[in-house]
Amino acid sequence: QVQLVESGGGLVQSGGSLRLSCAISGRLFNIYSMTWYRQAPGKQRELVARISSGGSTNYVDSVKGRFTISRDNAQNTVYLQMNSLKPEDTAVYYCNVQSPYRNDWGQGTQVTVSS
Repeated sequence: QVQLVESGGGLVQSGGSLRLSCAISGRLFNIYSMTWYRQAPGKQRELVARISSGGSTNYVDSVKGRFTISRDNAQNTVYLQMNSLKPEDTAVYYCNVQSPYRNDWGQGTQVTVSS
């Protein structure tokens, strides 16, 4: 059974930093991509950052230069380093992993940025 477990969320002041982690338990083969999404109250879920199997990355414009996605293949973990956080970054952050015939999600971790 595959599980994605996020951690690292919390309450931080504007301008602060957090590092989210998503650990994959179980076996997944030929992972295509690992992605962080977020959903703020009353808004649609949006893609924040994605890293492909080859290591290429892409980000939503609002976080470029502030967030960095990375992965540790040996540990089957994907990270999201979030710097210069803003109140508008407040959301539940979800980890997503795509592999052949699978699309797995974590349970989400709350990030709250106070002004």
